[in-house]
Amino acid sequence: MTTKVIHEANLAEVNQLSDNSAEFVIRPLFYGYGNTLGNSLRRVLLSSVKGAAITSFSIDGASHEYTAVPGVREDVVDIMLNLKNIRLKSHSDEPVEVSFEVKASDITDGKVTAGDIKFPADIEVGNPDQIICHLDDKNASLKMRLIVETGRGYLSIDRSSNDRIHSDMIALDAVFTPVLRVRFKVENTRVGQDMNYQQLTLTVDTDGTITPQEAFEEAAAILVNQYTALAGGTVVESAPAPGVEPEVDDSGLALPIEELGLSARTANALINNDIKTVRDLVALSEVDLKDLKGFGSKALDEVKEKLTELL
Repeated sequence: MTTKVIHEANLAEVNQLSDNSAEFVIRPLFYGYGNTLGNSLRRVLLSSVKGAAITSFSIDGASHEYTAVPGVREDVVDIMLNLKNIRLKSHSDEPVEVSFEVKASDITDGKVTAGDIKFPADIEVGNPDQIICHLDDKNASLKMRLIVETGRGYLSIDRSSNDRIHSDMIALDAVFTPVLRVRFKVENTRVGQDMNYQQLTLTVDTDGTITPQEAFEEAAAILVNQYTALAGGTVVESAPAPGVEPEVDDSGLALPIEELGLSARTANALINNDIKTVRDLVALSEVDLKDLKGFGSKALDEVKEKLTELL
């Protein structure tokens, strides 16, 4: 009985559904591997892709979360919830402190949004329209400090409180992942007359701070690193996915004849016959080479030897 080889996965299609949503079609897969890959990719996408979030904050005039801020419609608990919904991307691996002040006279309808915060260049906002609070008094202002950190997964408020950079700040629990939703579907697919393969369709929605393609590739890379560390030196026989041509390294074909290491007489004979690269050379049959002007049997043997070494 012949043992089937577990073929490598093949990303057959990437369909962009919107700026923040894309569909990844992987086929054909060894039977049963649709759910194997779908579940593992989904879990990693939702829990382990790197992101950024606000982990603590302070408001001038508010000493704790159970207080009201003069001139502000929302209480501190409402502001906390709104801050947690701001989607951020940080280009710094270190915590970033952001200070800002918004005056009611400088904004429309007293509405303070994430777009009103003057973030440094290494912080990007994915949803600048996210409301923080409303200033009800035309003379009111909101003065705040925020700490933005990068991370993976979920940071509980207990841990955030223990790790606060400034003890006078109010800690937030934080969801770092920039992936909002992941769905997958497994179907049977055909390769030739063989129906014993599967197709995995994975749909990824992000918050706009990262593209679905970036999130998908990061999740796959995380899984590769984890499994490679466990595999040790064991290698399992594999092959390109059925119907997919293996990639061929043809970099040597562009090599000029002069750099092939042939004798001067053989190299000149080839160049004089307008054969300038290895690609030109391999395109000719043995009969074609023998018919070249000034190209004898010794030259043919020399060329065959060099091509064997190169290719």
